[in-house]
Parts: sequence; structure tokens; C-alpha cells
Amino acid sequence: MRVVAVPCLKDNYAYLVIDGDRAAVVDPGEAAPVAGALARERVRLAAIWLTHHHHDHVGGVAELARDGVEVVAHTHDRGRAPRVTKLVGDGDASDFGARIIHNPGHTLGAISYVVDSCVFTGDTLFAAGCGRLFEGSPALMHASLARLAALAPDTRVYFGHEYTAANLRFAAAVEPDNAAIAARAAALPACSTPSTIADELATNPFLRTSEPAVIAAARARGADSDPIAVFAAIRSWKDGFR
Repeated sequence: MRVVAVPCLKDNYAYLVIDGDRAAVVDPGEAAPVAGALARERVRLAAIWLTHHHHDHVGGVAELARDGVEVVAHTHDRGRAPRVTKLVGDGDASDFGARIIHNPGHTLGAISYVVDSCVFTGDTLFAAGCGRLFEGSPALMHASLARLAALAPDTRVYFGHEYTAANLRFAAAVEPDNAAIAARAAALPACSTPSTIADELATNPFLRTSEPAVIAAARARGADSDPIAVFAAIRSWKDGFR
């Protein structure tokens, strides 16, 4: 299996997950870049994997979903995501051997796909960040991130947006003495996908809510030291961070 990142829209990523002469595409925000990538890679589209229902992740589905193309989404996104042919829940399997992790928080139907030491996280886990809480609670998102953090450290993380530079600036504000954050920012390529779970455990403040420096940053904003309260305070800070 191999993965090809496909930039879409302003800062989105779709991904081709290629197995032989066929591919699944994760989160096609628009159709044309995905169709171009399929042609370049000389593979046929067999499945569309949606991590959640937001338009910038599903905008290309209607054009790409031809006869025989399976379109996968979480059961909560019934009627909210287009052209869905397969509804899944936590622990279910999809084509190509992918395992589903339900990640409510950014949206209530958010899911990740785990396959062949890779995880496709949509807008739940970013490089050095996480998605806003549009539908879920801090407790839900904290639990969802903890499940992803428990994957093997060498798991490659394919996320939904190129927000990494901005996320690392925020991470440095939370933990100014974290050398791993500074090193990651200094070496940042233009296209930062994929990350790894190990990278995120070392540099992502939303996975580090039990670390003393992150707790101190949250307490400075009125939180206590409970990890969910720390997460909520840091997420609220990030919402207004510039």
C-alpha cells in the first residue's frame, strides 16, 4: 500500500490510498485534483472514505462517486454526507483492511481510518494541533485524541489541513522551553504531511495535557490541573490565537 497526498482547495489534503491498480480517496474536498492524481497514478477509484461531513472534505464526492464506488461515512452522518453507500461505527472494517475509530469532538460523526501503520484523521488530529469543537465537548475530544495517541508511535498521521506552521507557533507559546517544538518548526517542509504519533506526543499540546508546562499554561488561564480542564483551556486559547 502507498499513500499520495492530494492538495485541495486552499489548505486541505485529500489522500489516495493505493493498493495495486485501485485506490480509495480520503476526504475529496474537490474533484479535479483527485481525478488528476488518479490519472497520474494510473489507478481506478474504488472507494471514498469520509472522515466527517464538512463541505471542504466532501465537496468532490458527487462528481467522483460513479457506479461501484463505495462511499463510507459514520452512521451519525447519515443524510449529512453525500452519496454514502456504507455507514460504519467504531471498530468496523472498510475496504483495503481499514479499521474505523470513532472520534467525536470536531463533529459527532468524525472518524479516523487506520490501515497499514497509517491513520487518516481528518480534522480531529492535526500536526501539532487538533480541530475546533463544532459539535462535541472538551471531554469527547480529549477522549478521542487519547485513543489516537495510543496508536503505535511510528504510525504515520495523515491529517486534513496544512496548518502545521501556525499550530507549532501556538505550541511554542504553550511550551516555550520544549526543544522538540523548536526543532520541528525549524525543519518544517512546505508540505508537512504525514506526521507520526511520536511527533505528536512530543510536540502537540493537545496530546500533552498531563505535562507540567501545559498544565501551568492552562492554570494561568483559570483551569485546574484535571486533563480535560487543561485541554478545554488550551483549546479555548487556541481558538483566539493569532
